[in-house]
Amino acid sequence: MGPLELTGLALIGVAAGWLNVMAGGGSLLTLPTLLFFGIPAPVANGTNRIGILLQSVAAVSTFLSKGLSQLRLSLSLAIAASVGAIAGASVGVNLTGVWFDRFLAGVLLVVMLLMATGRHEMGTDHAQPKAPERLLLGHLCMVGAGFWGGMIQVGVGFILMPILHRVMGFDLVRVNMHKVFIVLVYTPVALAIFSAHVEILWTTGLILALGMMVGGWLGAHSSVRYGRIWIRRVLFVVLSVFIAKLLWP
Repeated sequence: MGPLELTGLALIGVAAGWLNVMAGGGSLLTLPTLLFFGIPAPVANGTNRIGILLQSVAAVSTFLSKGLSQLRLSLSLAIAASVGAIAGASVGVNLTGVWFDRFLAGVLLVVMLLMATGRHEMGTDHAQPKAPERLLLGHLCMVGAGFWGGMIQVGVGFILMPILHRVMGFDLVRVNMHKVFIVLVYTPVALAIFSAHVEILWTTGLILALGMMVGGWLGAHSSVRYGRIWIRRVLFVVLSVFIAKLLWP
């Protein structure tokens, strides 16, 4: 990739990081963008994890600085997710060519439908702690969430958040606290598997990651209340273009 492409990738990273903070869905932009720059699917799938990893480090650090942590529970959930991520990444490294494009287009379409119907949203912030047996169910669900995250990562938040909120009964602050820690732990596991099977573009990934960190900082200083509907509309348009390009190259 030349300087112009790398600059464009950094700007996409800024947009993705901003979206992650403002509305969610940053990976919906980064992974298709890497594909459109001509990077093979498994390489793009692995390289995308670098930005996810660094952004998760920043997010976890922020929660810790605010005194929000349940490290023992977060770690046990993350270990369960990592088990699934090992299997998922092993599948992800073999997703190639036109079938990967079709699969990703299908994922983007499902995510758009979830966003349009609001079924991914958590609703009330007053979740009550669930019975102890829900802890076991939550950990089992984490294995499946980890599989998805290890395989493709796109839309994993729409899986993790309902598990943490509806199954395990955490309020929305703790949902996000656990979510970012879980992603932080299983992402290096998935990245290691990808790097063992495909060539990871470390420089490209770091440039993308730096953009995402800048975007996350900007998003934290932006207004969520008045920008959410506009952001969603823009994201729908962008995703529609991505889907068309993936299905009709």
